[in-house]
Amino acid sequence: MIERSSVEIAGRMIANAKHAVFFTGAGISAESGIPTFRGEDGLWKKYDPEEVASIWGFRRNPRAFWEFSFALRNKLFAEPNPAHYAIAELEEMGIVKAVITQNIDMLHQRAGSKKVLELHGSMSKLDCLECKKEYDWGDYIEEFNREEVPRCKVCGSWFVKPRVVLFGEPLPRDVLEQAIEESRMADVFVVVGSSLVVYPAAELPYIAKSCGAKMILVNSEPTVADHIFDVKLYGKAGEILPQISKIVKEMKQKS
Repeated sequence: MIERSSVEIAGRMIANAKHAVFFTGAGISAESGIPTFRGEDGLWKKYDPEEVASIWGFRRNPRAFWEFSFALRNKLFAEPNPAHYAIAELEEMGIVKAVITQNIDMLHQRAGSKKVLELHGSMSKLDCLECKKEYDWGDYIEEFNREEVPRCKVCGSWFVKPRVVLFGEPLPRDVLEQAIEESRMADVFVVVGSSLVVYPAAELPYIAKSCGAKMILVNSEPTVADHIFDVKLYGKAGEILPQISKIVKEMKQKS
């Protein structure tokens, strides 16, 4: 049971923010039906991440990656949930200046968020690792629906890879630099649905904290970094964030 007082404190913090930043992980998308990777029911209990989600595994056998993706295709393209919409609403109010996400599902954009920094990339673009040809997701949607491993339409290579960060690959430098800058500028930093164990992404809340941001956690369970948060709200983001957005809206209307 979420304490109403804690939700109201979080709402006041966000309403008074000049530069609020949200940081989201797999937990927010889990409420849209997208499975998480870690935890008791995580995907890594069923699949070997080195085989299906590493760059060396992809180069060795791209089919394994794509068959993993085919198995999840009904869940990879889910719908945004109330948490995504609440964050977008706060951005529309001019409070949230950026959303930093570890997710590759593009649900923030589909909910209406404009400034989304995708630390681990997304499925929206693909690249041929051989000839460097770039593609849009739509160029291969028919093959994906037929569960065919994509082949480069220029050079014929089987190494056509979505622009997602696999194990063994660095995060996109420009996106990481922007995320660090946003974390430094934040006066309120809200973490939603992240275990905060995957680095370097998990370093961002510490950066925000060290620069003086007020810290809010919205998560299904405690994290290893709970000690840095001023307000901790355990529960479903899809229930908590709409409440916070409502409080913020009411405060803005009164001011």
